[in-house]
Amino acid sequence: MSQHRPASLVFDTPDQLSRWLTGRDDGHLQQFDEKHRLTAATAQAFVLMQQQARLDGIELALVSSYRSFAQQQRIWLAKYQGQRPVYDQQQQLVAMHSLDAEAKIRAILLYSALPGASRHHWGTDFDLYDKAAVAADYQVQLLDSEYNSGGPFYPLHLWLEQHAADFGFFRPYRQDTGGVAQELWHLSYAPEASPLLDAFELWMLQDAIRQSELPEQELLLALLPELMQRYVKSICQES
Repeated sequence: MSQHRPASLVFDTPDQLSRWLTGRDDGHLQQFDEKHRLTAATAQAFVLMQQQARLDGIELALVSSYRSFAQQQRIWLAKYQGQRPVYDQQQQLVAMHSLDAEAKIRAILLYSALPGASRHHWGTDFDLYDKAAVAADYQVQLLDSEYNSGGPFYPLHLWLEQHAADFGFFRPYRQDTGGVAQELWHLSYAPEASPLLDAFELWMLQDAIRQSELPEQELLLALLPELMQRYVKSICQES
C-alpha cells in the first residue's frame, strides 16, 4: 500500500484504491448537483472558488466531473470506431479509418484518456466554463478557441491564472508537456489529486485494461508503461 494518501479519503485495501483510481468504484464520491459528483473536499473547495468568482462577474459552471470507467470506455470505443470525431493539435479532424491500431490509440490519447487512466475517475478533477459569458443555450465545445484570446472564456482563463491556486486548484494540462494536449478548462484539486497520482501504479491500470471490453488489448498492455508515463504521470505541476 502506498504511503501517499489524501487525508479525506480512506482506502481499505490496495485493490479498493485501484478500483477507485481506475473508475470502477465510486464509493468515495458525493453528489454535487443533479449531473455531477465530486469528492467532498473537492466540492467544498469548488463552492468557495465559485463564490469568489461570482463577486468578480464570473459564473463558474461544470461541464463534466466524475466519469466512470464504463463511461470513458464508451467515449473511447466511439472514437476508435470513427463514431465520434477525433481532433489533432490544430483542431483538425483526424481520418481515423486511414490509421493503424497504434496510430488510432495515440490520436485519441491527445484529448481523451485511456479508460482507467482518466483523472476524471478520481472525483478531484473537472472541466468548467463561465456560464455568464455565453447565452443559456450555448453548447460548450471545450476547444482552445473558446479559452484563448478572443474566445468567450478567455476572461475565465485569466481569472483562473490569478485565483485558482488560492482554493487549492491547478491545471494539470496548462501546457502541452508532450502527452495530453493543452486543456485550459481542466482543473484538479491538488490536496487530493496529487497524492492519488503518486499512488497510481502500473499494475492498477493493467488490471483495469485486462477486465475491459477495449479492442487491441495486447497492444495496449505492451504500450502501457510508456503511455502511463507520457499521458498520466507527465503533467504541469501545481504552483
